[in-house]
Amino acid sequence: MGRPFGIPIYVSPTWFIVAAFITYSFQSVVAYRLPDLSTPLTYVVAFVFAVLLYVSVLLHELAHCVVARMYGLPVRRITLYLLGGVSEIEREPETPGREFMVAFAGPLLSLGLAALGFAASYVIDPGTIAGVLVFQLWLANLMVGVFNLLPGLPLDGGRMLRAGIWKITRKPVSGTIAAAWAGRVLAVVLVVLPIGLPLVAGQEPETTMIVWTMLLAAFIWFGATQALRGARVRARIPEVNARALARRAIAVTGDVPLAEALRRAAEAEAGAMVVVDHDGHPTGIVNEVAVEATPESRRPWVTAGSLARSLEPSLVLAADLEGEPLIDAMRESPAGEYLLVERGGDIFGVLATSDVNRVFSGV
Repeated sequence: MGRPFGIPIYVSPTWFIVAAFITYSFQSVVAYRLPDLSTPLTYVVAFVFAVLLYVSVLLHELAHCVVARMYGLPVRRITLYLLGGVSEIEREPETPGREFMVAFAGPLLSLGLAALGFAASYVIDPGTIAGVLVFQLWLANLMVGVFNLLPGLPLDGGRMLRAGIWKITRKPVSGTIAAAWAGRVLAVVLVVLPIGLPLVAGQEPETTMIVWTMLLAAFIWFGATQALRGARVRARIPEVNARALARRAIAVTGDVPLAEALRRAAEAEAGAMVVVDHDGHPTGIVNEVAVEATPESRRPWVTAGSLARSLEPSLVLAADLEGEPLIDAMRESPAGEYLLVERGGDIFGVLATSDVNRVFSGV
């Protein structure tokens, strides 16, 4: 839909569902506040409110992204969808203070819009279309700002809570786990309150309120669960060590038959094969998946070089890489195998992506 500040904006098809729901729900409010309007016009005004509400959501997400960019964090895009908007920031802030500021920027902007709308409502005639829209928009932005400040992931308040616990414990994973569990508790409360309170008071719960709270609770619950899974993954990142996971590799020239190359690898108890030129310089890595897909009857007639991926500079990694730097290097250039070399350039072995994935299996 555009690129404000160079950030691509996308609108999910699910937005049309919520826009239709808001239009239908808000039409009765417009009809009550503006009785002189015809029924078709009340629906038009209600739809305009739905659009302006999501413009407010977009500004909320842009606030997150602008602050993130101030800290040098890459932003992929913003997507508006059924339950609001999501900013895809590709990297986490390096410090809890920055995490707090990126998270707080969105609710702060929503509350700022609410304050501006509240002030404007005093100078705009409440009996006009503009007056009705301004009143409802400042109220909606107030609700968006306050709701997002609730202390539980994936809400902004949960990220602020995470930043606080990270600051105290100096462990970002501890902050994520605490804020994610707070998010799960919050999801349960959102389901219980709109149903339980009316029942205690002897009243029937409102169907519309139940639908909205169930949707929000599901969003928070699944977001918190995803955050917990991410925390478990991050806890295992320090275990990823290139040297420890490396496979011993043998060097073969590209014209060696695959069957012979496999025989040499088995004899040397090696788990990988590196293709070298006649001067001994590595030029490729034999792809394990391609080898497994080659029938045994064809292996004497297929050369090792024909199943090798050319050795691009990005596929050569330092053997002493570990933890997040290793994961980042692999993420920048996805591949099945990487050549590990010592600082002097000598071949150490081959790192298979499948072996790294195994570290995270069961998370």
